Amino acid sequence: MSLRWPVVLFDLDGTLANSIDLIVDSYDEAFTVVTGQGVARERALQWIGQTLPQTFGREDPVNAAALEHAYRAYNNAHTDQITPFPGVANLLCALRDAGCTTGVVTSKGRAAAAASLVQLGLDGLIEVLCCREDTDAHKPDPAPLMAALVKVDATPADAAYVGDAVWDIMAAQAAGMAAIAITWGAGLRDELTSLGPDVLVDDADELREVLVSA
Repeated sequence: MSLRWPVVLFDLDGTLANSIDLIVDSYDEAFTVVTGQGVARERALQWIGQTLPQTFGREDPVNAAALEHAYRAYNNAHTDQITPFPGVANLLCALRDAGCTTGVVTSKGRAAAAASLVQLGLDGLIEVLCCREDTDAHKPDPAPLMAALVKVDATPADAAYVGDAVWDIMAAQAAGMAAIAITWGAGLRDELTSLGPDVLVDDADELREVLVSA
């Protein structure tokens, strides 16, 4: 087997982890508890991929701290709802067997991200984890992706970043990495396509064919 890129980095929520419904419900619960008014699913989907301080600081700076607390309380109580997307484990196994260096770059905090990988049974298939605490700037800024590359001693030309949100594609492009958009997460196909990703795929099997050749 041969690799198109020797390093492949992944977003977590909406890419490896089927956590979209939980995230949307957590946003809705937070706004309902704190402000008395929930948030529409379509609106919440647009926030996925950015940090909670980014989102709440932009959407409701006065209540940002209370919103983040309410979000985390609900989300942490319902982590059993998070499942892996079909084919993801097989994809990561194929990358490992081909000698690929794999990593996760997420806007989640380290403890929550690590716990998600364990719950999904993917922790043994991921070599590098870069989280909210690792950089001051966050997606769509390229800083988190560049920090991950430093950890594996790689250059942007060596790597691809796989994500479901526009922030993921923008960050990969800003970092000079190959940008791979997937359509099974929170992002809308038309919005992802409009950014001109290097590759757009519809399922994990298709992604495996892009990344690993026999």
